[in-house]
Amino acid sequence: MAELSYQNLLLVCVVGALIPLALGMLPRLRLPSVVLEIAAGVIIGPAVLGWVHADTPVVVLSWLGLTFLLFLAGLEIDPAHLRGRLVRSAGVGYLLSLALATPIALGLAAIGWIRDPALLVIILSATALGLVVPVIRDSGESSGVFGQSIIVAATVADVLAIVLLSVLFGAEGGPGTRGALLLTFAAVVLVLILTVGLAGRWKRLQQVLLSLQETTAQIRVRLAVVLLVALTALAARFGLETILGAFVAGVVISVLDRRPRERPHFRAKLDAVGFGLLIPVFYVTTGLQLDLRGLLSDTSALLRVPVFLLALLVVRGVPALLFARTLGMRRSIAAGLLQATSLPFIVASTQVGVALDLLSPVSAAALVSTGILSVAIFPAAAFALVRKGPATPPAGAANDLNSDPLPKHA
Repeated sequence: MAELSYQNLLLVCVVGALIPLALGMLPRLRLPSVVLEIAAGVIIGPAVLGWVHADTPVVVLSWLGLTFLLFLAGLEIDPAHLRGRLVRSAGVGYLLSLALATPIALGLAAIGWIRDPALLVIILSATALGLVVPVIRDSGESSGVFGQSIIVAATVADVLAIVLLSVLFGAEGGPGTRGALLLTFAAVVLVLILTVGLAGRWKRLQQVLLSLQETTAQIRVRLAVVLLVALTALAARFGLETILGAFVAGVVISVLDRRPRERPHFRAKLDAVGFGLLIPVFYVTTGLQLDLRGLLSDTSALLRVPVFLLALLVVRGVPALLFARTLGMRRSIAAGLLQATSLPFIVASTQVGVALDLLSPVSAAALVSTGILSVAIFPAAAFALVRKGPATPPAGAANDLNSDPLPKHA
C-alpha cells in the first residue's frame, strides 16, 4: 500500500513539473498552467485513464496546497491600499454582487440544481486574488488605477467571501455563535500582531533572525509556516473554516513584513514552497477528484457549466461598471472579466458544501469546471481589451485620482 501511495504521489508531482516545461516549450499556447494541471489530473485520474487515485498522501499534500495558496493570497494584501475611494467603491461593488447573486441562486435552487442558495451566493461573489494579482503584475498594470482598482476589489471580495463562508457554514453552532467566535478569532489575531510587532523591536532577536534567515535554518520561512499552521488550527478550534486561518496568516505576514529590503528573498522562498510543490499537487488533485462522469452523464448536468459561468460573469463583472467614469468603458469591461476570475475559493467552498450535504457532487464538479473556464478565458480576454484600448485614463480620471491619491503598489 505504501508503494502504491508513493506511485500516485510521484505521478502527481511529475505532472506538476511537466506542465510548466511544456508551456515553456510552446510559448504560443497561452493557457494558465493551472488549467492544464487540472485537465491533466482529470485525464490521469479515475474519470479517464485511471492511472492515479487520490490516496492519503496525495489528499494531505493537496489540502496543504490549498492552505498555502490561500496563505499566499493573503500575503498579496497590502493594508495601505484598503482605504479611500477605491475601497469604498469595492465595498459597494461587493454588495451589488450579493444583490445580483441572490435571485440567480434562488432560481437555480428552485429548479433543483443547488440545495442552499446562500452557499451559491457566496461562491459567486469571490475573486481569485492569488491568481489575478500575478497576472496584473506581469502586465505592468499593478501600480496604475486600472490594476489598483481590480486588486482592491478582489481583496475586498475575497476577504468578505471567506468571512461569510466561515460565519454561515462553519462547524460550530448557528450564525450568531459563529459570528461571536469570528470576533474572538479577530481579537486573538490582533493581539498576536501587536505581540509579534513589539517582539520585533527587540534588537537581540532582530540580530538572531538576520543571522539565521539565509542559513539552512531558514528561520523566517519556518516561523511563517508555524504562523500558518497555528492560525489554521485556531480557526478550526473556533469552528470556523480553516481557509480563513490560512488567509489571515498571509495577511498577518503582510502587515508585519514592512521592511522587505532587509529580507529580499523571504517572499520568493514562500512562493518556492507553495508553487514549487504544494500548489501544483492541489491543482492536479482537483482534477483527480472532479466528478467528470457525473457531469457528462446527462445534458442537464453539463448545462450547469455555461449557466454558472454566465452567472459568475454577471455577479462579479457588472459591479466593475462602477469604474467606468475613471477607467472608461473598455477597461471597465476588462476589470469585470478579471473580477469574474475565480477558482481556489470555488474549490474550497464546494468541498464545504459537499461535506455538509448542501451541494451535490455533480453541482460541485460543474462549479469547479466553471472556475477552470474562468481562469482560462477571462484574463486573456481582459488584456486583449486593454491592449486595444487607450493607454491613458479618460478625461476627468486624473482629477478623481488627485482627490484621493492611490498608494503605489509594492
